[in-house]
Amino acid sequence: MLERLNQVNDVPVRSVLDAAFAPYGRVLAGYDFAPMIDYMERETPIPENGNVYVASVPALEALAPAAELAATLYGGMPIQVGYCNGRNTTWNGFEYHKGSEVNVAVTDFMLILGHTWQIEAGNTYRFENAQVFYVPKGAAVEMYQSTLHLSPCRVCDAGFKGIVILPRGTNTPLQDKAPNADPESRLLLQRNKWVIAHPEREPLIRQGAHPGLVGPNKELYY
Repeated sequence: MLERLNQVNDVPVRSVLDAAFAPYGRVLAGYDFAPMIDYMERETPIPENGNVYVASVPALEALAPAAELAATLYGGMPIQVGYCNGRNTTWNGFEYHKGSEVNVAVTDFMLILGHTWQIEAGNTYRFENAQVFYVPKGAAVEMYQSTLHLSPCRVCDAGFKGIVILPRGTNTPLQDKAPNADPESRLLLQRNKWVIAHPEREPLIRQGAHPGLVGPNKELYY
């Protein structure tokens, strides 16, 4: 799979098992995500078009891995367990959170990643600085809070499924957005969700996302 992805794309596609992933996050070991993966395979569909994101699914949060993650990886803090399924193939934009995000690959998919310290004056980010990583089915990755990311990209016609674990309340509506003199405040879109969108990504722009991505909105092929 990784060899084919590199043959059909004009940007390098690396594995999350590669040392190049270390500045962005780590592959988790010691957790058994099988109950969550089984639920995802049985109960959550892939939409015919676009993506679907659900921030919190009580049935996933009731499974044993959720309590273990909250107690260990998140240090006793409350978390939410949801999912993102879809057919995305384009870069579109970036988000980041204050706190790690865990993605569990129910299917193979790709992630496009950057670093918050690569954000330039005017809240702009150059796509040429991003890297693409392949996540194999069954792998669980922790992405650090300084890692820019967004929706996975599919590697087959059927689309992708991924479990998304975050500090509780993340990606939910923000009642009062009041930017101040800190430039970062202009990127705050939802609770614990800072976003830079590509100017062509109209759904994000309509939501109020800052159109700061510089460069073509690339498509990833498979």
